[in-house]
Amino acid sequence: MPFSALAADAGDNSLERVTVTGSNLRASAKAKTNPVQVLSAADIERSGKTSLPDVLRALAVNSGNSFNEQYTGSFSAGTAGVSLRGLGQRNTLVLVNGKRVSNYATAQDLQETFVDLNSLPLKAVKRIEILKDGASAIYGSDAIAGVVNIILYPSYQGLELGADIGRDTSTGQDERRMNLLAGKGDLDKDGYNVWFSFDAQKRDRLDQSGVDWLKDNDFRGLPGGKLVRTPTNYYNGNPTQRFPHAAGPAQDLDYGAVNPGKSGRIWAYNPAQYTTLMPGIERYHAALHGSYRLTPATEAYAEFLYGASHSAQIFGPPLSISSSLRAWDSASQSLTPVSNVLPAGNPSNPNASPTPFTANLFDLGQRNKTDSVSFRRLLLGVKGSGDAWDWDVSGLYSDSRLREYAYNFVNRYAYEQLLANGGYNFIDPSRNSEAVRDSLRIRTMRPAWYRVASLDATASTELAQLPAGPVGFAAGYQLRREMMNSGTSSEVASGTELRPALDLIRGGRTIQAAYGEFNVPISKTLSLNAAARADHYSDFGNAFSPKLGLRYQPLQSLTLRGSVSRGFRAPSLPEITSSTAVSYGSVQDPYDPLTPNQNVSFTHLITANPNIKPERSTNANLGLVLAPTADTSVSLDYYRIRQRDVIGLEDVSDIVRHPDAYPGAIVRDAQGRLQTITQRFTNLGGRDTSGFDIELRQGWKLPGGKLTLAAQWSRLLSFSQPLQQGGEMQEGAGSNLLGALPRWKGQTSANWDAGAWSSTLTWFHTDGYAQTGGDATQQRVDGLDTFNLSASYAGIKRVTLTAAVQNLTNRRPPWDASASHYYDATQYDPGGRAFTLGVRYKLD
Repeated sequence: MPFSALAADAGDNSLERVTVTGSNLRASAKAKTNPVQVLSAADIERSGKTSLPDVLRALAVNSGNSFNEQYTGSFSAGTAGVSLRGLGQRNTLVLVNGKRVSNYATAQDLQETFVDLNSLPLKAVKRIEILKDGASAIYGSDAIAGVVNIILYPSYQGLELGADIGRDTSTGQDERRMNLLAGKGDLDKDGYNVWFSFDAQKRDRLDQSGVDWLKDNDFRGLPGGKLVRTPTNYYNGNPTQRFPHAAGPAQDLDYGAVNPGKSGRIWAYNPAQYTTLMPGIERYHAALHGSYRLTPATEAYAEFLYGASHSAQIFGPPLSISSSLRAWDSASQSLTPVSNVLPAGNPSNPNASPTPFTANLFDLGQRNKTDSVSFRRLLLGVKGSGDAWDWDVSGLYSDSRLREYAYNFVNRYAYEQLLANGGYNFIDPSRNSEAVRDSLRIRTMRPAWYRVASLDATASTELAQLPAGPVGFAAGYQLRREMMNSGTSSEVASGTELRPALDLIRGGRTIQAAYGEFNVPISKTLSLNAAARADHYSDFGNAFSPKLGLRYQPLQSLTLRGSVSRGFRAPSLPEITSSTAVSYGSVQDPYDPLTPNQNVSFTHLITANPNIKPERSTNANLGLVLAPTADTSVSLDYYRIRQRDVIGLEDVSDIVRHPDAYPGAIVRDAQGRLQTITQRFTNLGGRDTSGFDIELRQGWKLPGGKLTLAAQWSRLLSFSQPLQQGGEMQEGAGSNLLGALPRWKGQTSANWDAGAWSSTLTWFHTDGYAQTGGDATQQRVDGLDTFNLSASYAGIKRVTLTAAVQNLTNRRPPWDASASHYYDATQYDPGGRAFTLGVRYKLD
């Protein structure tokens, strides 16, 4: 997709004064010292993307450790964030019109609080500005990697209606969308403007069983691949001591086919039928904006955003009864074991003594989950100018609310009673009565919310007139309150639900900040920008964030720019406040008595650390922009980000391999099989990453129209951090050691405009990477090249027809044996070639 704003750094004589992301000063667009990438509404439309997450996911700078709806195993299923520079969603600040938005109701990966892009409207977006530099000196916490500023229409007149339908031809997954944008009033002539937008989106659920190359779960012909089956229905923790016959979808298999080196026959089932890759979603967004001219120099404004989302997915197979069975004990605030031992005399026990067993309760059906989310954001403000000052005072409230419903989970007390009295047939569940099944089934609801409220005041002026121009000055104050409450269901709290997952977070804090900024024209060709911000947090204390930038333009066609800054990320509320989380994972266990060096499941218990320190950073950027003509521009920017006191958890694989270094962290059962790993958030150490960005744009006016070539590429030079507290720095660039971090990611597009016709062909490239993690089973994961094609026709009065093909050559994501779905879901989608057809009607 082309980016028309790149040339604003050089060769652009526009004097329009605007506030650019990364500064509180109004100046001409060409005067900025920060590398800012701009996506216009037209760019978004030409991309063929149908949602904000899809648009931002394609960015070259969004390169690794970024999650969208495919991350179905998390407490934040159905959400999507953005991760600039591969530093994670928690280090990228997302704003709307330069102001904050509520984080999602729960945390991603139990610690990352982030803005859910799925909560924000697409139709109301005029442009998106991506600041590729640290910005704590302007915005405070979370802006270490950069800022994504989603800018809505300041005013709109007319009516626009649109609809489109799409289908993935490989999976059959369908998507439908409709939108509306309507506005009235000229602020200058009528003294007011009001506009309203509405988006609706519906997309089918995609399960692993619906993807041809994944549904069989037989990857024995691929590097590190194997036949993926889950053993079930056996005694004494040994799959070969199996029940007399299979139950549910379990099949008779050779143990060696599932676990090489083993012998005997087992019952096992294909888990693909119980795995959702992309939840089914239904979303609605509304935006209302109004401006009213109070006086010729004063304007009142109001803005309200609302989003409602419903997502549905398979949570997992019917509950498995095994030695890892647990329930929550509210008294000790920890997990308590629940027996998986058949008493002597139980009809399902073939032995005369109590016998441990493992079995899925197939007759209860798959476990399902639906998430219902609402999002609100209200902004009220007054801005104006007078006595040489521009000023803006506003108040904001925003929240995100979640209601998560789970179905076909199991009642612990009913299970224990049936286990004791023999009332449940574990060997042949089809013989159980519906009354017995209903006594076991429970439906739960988990509530959560996040809230932010703030008061902001900003003023700017020109302090003095120097020979090279005016000295710009801006200052401001912010008072902000953040609160989070992530609860659990009454069934989990009372210990009723078997094998519960919970994320208990309750806390809040108050933030006060004062900030200032200067822009000094040293000469006609050299200007200096200096900014600083002081933040006070009621939980951890103070943070001071300065920034210094220089812009040198020796020629109209050449601009050099650079900046150094300090930044910080405040510990998220899950990391520092009262919180406890229980989740489930898998890890290679070299000490497992039955399957050494194979993946085994475990229960993960994680707690907050009230003494944790904020993450601090030092950022450096150096770049140049060359724009010899209005149709030609090239930019090159180098960056380096050094962090200290990075917050996280020690690597689970390291804990399992070196248990003596982590006393008390591991619990094993009587057989020696891994049961529980307990951890606490800590400051692990430093992180150091560097790389560079290349952007170019070239246009040619040809006899039949205009051809524009645009490219945006990012190169990751280094990305290192320790795996455990006090450990040595480990290099992760070009590998999956610290999350999949390809060295090159980029896109190149060719756009042809010819009267009523417009078409764009875009090439997307993501590098491959080495497998170097503790669970690596293949040497390298391949890269991927895909092409998108979009076209539009506006030759019918007031009507525009659009068509797009995503993944034109029908490439599937690269095979990754270590990934949970066997491809890297942080960068790729499981589908293939997808078509979209749309129509738009516009009335001015």
